[in-house]
Amino acid sequence: MGDVVNLRQARKQKARAEKERLAGENRALHGRSKAERNRDRLTADQAEKFIAGHRREKPGDPDA
Repeated sequence: MGDVVNLRQARKQKARAEKERLAGENRALHGRSKAERNRDRLTADQAEKFIAGHRREKPGDPDA
């Protein structure tokens, strides 16, 4: 006689496997490497510092 299988657990396991497969495809298609993310973050930080450093101060402006 075969093993008893809990259908609820089997259905959830199948859904998890499908979700993981789809996530893997999306990572391969749309993903960026850690180096690319760090480079983009560093570039954005440098641009923000440059802009903030060249802003004109307005008299009475609490943000400046």
